[in-house]
Amino acid sequence: MRVFRGVSAARLPLAVRVALCCVPAAVVAGLLLMCALFAGPGASGESGREDEGAARRAAGHPAARPHVVPRAKWLAGAVPAPPVRYADRVRAVFVHHTDSPNGYDCADAPRIIRYLYAGQVEGRKWDDIGYNFLVDRCGTVYEGRAGGIERAVVGAHTQGFNQGSVGIAAIGTFTAGVPVPKVMTDAVAALAAWKLGLSDVDPRSTVRLVSSHSLSKYAAGTSGKFSAVSGHNDGYYTHCPGAALTAALPAIRERAARLQSR
Repeated sequence: MRVFRGVSAARLPLAVRVALCCVPAAVVAGLLLMCALFAGPGASGESGREDEGAARRAAGHPAARPHVVPRAKWLAGAVPAPPVRYADRVRAVFVHHTDSPNGYDCADAPRIIRYLYAGQVEGRKWDDIGYNFLVDRCGTVYEGRAGGIERAVVGAHTQGFNQGSVGIAAIGTFTAGVPVPKVMTDAVAALAAWKLGLSDVDPRSTVRLVSSHSLSKYAAGTSGKFSAVSGHNDGYYTHCPGAALTAALPAIRERAARLQSR
């Protein structure tokens, strides 16, 4: 989730918050934000210069790069390149869901991502979509935020902990009792294994991240202990990525570790 530029969700009128959380996503493009409400562009932390050599050199436990559909396939028309910030490396993955309908045809995933993008960029005046990657229910991985899929792009997905992390959004709503497609969790695991493998991070390990924003679960400047593959709700007071997807995280970590040959 995210924070609106300069306005916290707590200050929004109740009617607005209800509308954002309850209106079906198909009605208005911007209402597909749901899980994105509390992470805004200002929450990404201090920018850092990426050590490209470090990001690309062979790590101790690399994993194969999954196929990623480039953003040009879903972002129609000529769009100015947004400003990009980089971290030195990726130390953690945060998993999200988009709180949008589950019964979509996978061929419609690019259109859904465009709605998410429009709601955030046009509706909320952000510079780009916040998630680094999105995964549909058929296991297809899409590039989200611009900057290069192999690089440590600072996103806007997890308030206070965007620096040095990757945000992966599962397209759908995965609350308690909702089935999570195995091909989707396998794709999330493959993506996590690859991105963390570039820094030789074990997906089953724990990492310490320093908060950049006091609207997270941790005051700005303090550190929190996280699983290398965490849910959004580990860093922010939210139900995202939903109880069902949260329950799948241990298996995602184990599969990602196997893909790194650990």
